[in-house]
Amino acid sequence: MKAHNKWLTAPLAAGLAAATLSGCGTDEDAAANGAARVVVGMSEMVATTDPASGYDPGSWLLFNNVFQSLLSFPKGGTEPQPEAAEACDFDKGKSTVYSCTLRDGLKFSNGNPLTSEDVKFSFERALKIDDENGPAPLLSTIDSIDTPDEKTVVFTLKVPDATFPSKIASGAGSIVDHREYEGDALRTDGKAVGSGPYKLESFSPDKAVFDVNPDYQGTAKVNNGGVTLKLYQDDRKALADALLNGDVDVAYRGLAAADIKELNGSPTAGKKGIEVREGSSAEVQHLVFNMKDPVIGKLGVRQAIAYLVDRNALVQDVYQSTATPLYSIVPAGILGHNTAFFDRYGDQPQPEKAKEALQDAGITGKVKVTLYSTPSRFGPGTDEQIEAIAKQLNASGLFEAEAKSVEYGQYEQDVAAGKYGVYVKGWVPDYPDPDNFTQPFFGEDNVLQNHYENKKITNKIIPDTAAAADRATAQDDFGQLQNLVAEDLPILPLWQAKQYAVAYNTVTGLEWTLDASTVFRFWEIKKG
Repeated sequence: MKAHNKWLTAPLAAGLAAATLSGCGTDEDAAANGAARVVVGMSEMVATTDPASGYDPGSWLLFNNVFQSLLSFPKGGTEPQPEAAEACDFDKGKSTVYSCTLRDGLKFSNGNPLTSEDVKFSFERALKIDDENGPAPLLSTIDSIDTPDEKTVVFTLKVPDATFPSKIASGAGSIVDHREYEGDALRTDGKAVGSGPYKLESFSPDKAVFDVNPDYQGTAKVNNGGVTLKLYQDDRKALADALLNGDVDVAYRGLAAADIKELNGSPTAGKKGIEVREGSSAEVQHLVFNMKDPVIGKLGVRQAIAYLVDRNALVQDVYQSTATPLYSIVPAGILGHNTAFFDRYGDQPQPEKAKEALQDAGITGKVKVTLYSTPSRFGPGTDEQIEAIAKQLNASGLFEAEAKSVEYGQYEQDVAAGKYGVYVKGWVPDYPDPDNFTQPFFGEDNVLQNHYENKKITNKIIPDTAAAADRATAQDDFGQLQNLVAEDLPILPLWQAKQYAVAYNTVTGLEWTLDASTVFRFWEIKKG
């Protein structure tokens, strides 16, 4: 798998998934009944409208509402269920053959029929374009795709991959109209043609307009008359002001922890009927260690940092309790989670153990280290967090640490070039399975770009866990993987986010948009 960019602060593979057509939503209902439009604001950008390229949460928000996938995650659920498909399953006795049958009457928003040809085209297109910011790595186990007829799609995989249904239920599985998209080039006109609950009416850097798609056939039931998404381009204050002024009904991604805390207790917000809605999340953030760095490459230095970082202080002081301390690479609420870093390094600073770790590494003087961050990609509190960590290290008397903030483009270039010893990364999962917190980090050509290699993880544990059709049977292997990472220390988990939206009390349904699947379901939101 090549490196990709789902970093941010961004189900179990099952047996037969069969749909009943009587449960399908017809989106004409909401529009015909005069349901109100909802205005949603966020300070993050939508990088692209083409699902072969975008791998940021803003773009996936668009994909999940405009395009259909063969499967999708139901509200509150982590096991993929049929969406554009009527049924999908692995062939009996063939763990590398996955077949799907499409629903009847599928259409794109332009009226063109959606057939197996479009499904095959969409996956092969993403793989062929192989954009550096695209979802191709999630589809890397696909060997070939056959379409025996207009309703049947057969995937042959290179290796057993029990997480394949979850992967294609994500934005990576978005189905595009083969008549509207080139097979070897990205679409750059800001338009999108899908078959999802909404159609993209217009798109600009500061606003995207979504109308209800009357031709949609799937499981979603739309509860509004459309959605206008206002984009405030990293301007958190503008987003908060827009909410208070009534310019948006919902503020989703991009408010800082202090903003949420202030709105939650604000008399002004209370008088206006503004409420903070909290949901679960598997979004995480880590310190990443460059294993080839002349200083950080020493295990004793990494251990000393692990003994000194105070996650509780970071969560309380920087993030205002909008996150929880994280002590492993697999977050709480995800199958196989353990507390490997808590067990090894504790939950409070231990300067004596840090000093001992340095002495064992032959280090007696203060360790000079620079911690790098970038605020525009990994959340508004990232710079403050890195500064706080530097202060924690310096307070021990063992380090001479400084924090540096770098513009995102330069940051990514420098990380890839190995210029940083310690840097921050955040991760929003593609699907709620422990595989998505391990394979992208520790598989071949992983996203960490920190030169960490453990052949037992790469060659044994990851392939074995990926092949486990019964995900519960992989728990021990995932536990062993987490323990090995805690021992080797290529990264240091910091926190797991809570998910928030701030909205007027006239808005309902947000509880069904804030779950571990990370799918923000426009159709569940109702106003009035």
